[in-house]
Amino acid sequence: MKIPDRRIELFTGTGSENRFSGPATGDERTMLVAMLDAQRATLELKCSGLGPELALRSVSPSSLSLLGLVRHLADVERRWFRAVLAGHDVELCFSSPDVPEGDFDGASPDPEVVAASWAAWRAEVAFAEAFVAEAPHLDIEGQDPWRGTVSLRWVLIHMIEEYARHNGHADLIRERIDGAVGV
Repeated sequence: MKIPDRRIELFTGTGSENRFSGPATGDERTMLVAMLDAQRATLELKCSGLGPELALRSVSPSSLSLLGLVRHLADVERRWFRAVLAGHDVELCFSSPDVPEGDFDGASPDPEVVAASWAAWRAEVAFAEAFVAEAPHLDIEGQDPWRGTVSLRWVLIHMIEEYARHNGHADLIRERIDGAVGV
């Protein structure tokens, strides 16, 4: 089967060459972790080479920006892996009951905000990666006020879905910023 040529090919840049090189067969944990790793790498790639432009909003009235997505996904990683599965009593990094949209609304082009946002995201990803690597199996459970009892398996699947959805947003935002396109 010949795949048709398309306007949008793989997005190129630092780290793009290995993004989708994970296994296509294998055990469940290996495949779920590889797919989540590819989605995380896609977010980083979509943000690569940008400075203050990371905080540019998609279109009015939306508050979506690439930096807002980084901040949102830091909060999502923290919630599911650190709070729900590990049972740590922690607050989210950017959102709170008083400022529920803090992840998106607080995304500003200030270099300190950009650096702190990336640092928080990387710290939460590192925690999640270590947690998953050390988990004895995918059936470990945590309690979530929204979903009730959830397993590590469900959280991994949910995280892949969460990143995939937001990486679609990142595609459109990046194209709007500088015309860069690609999967």
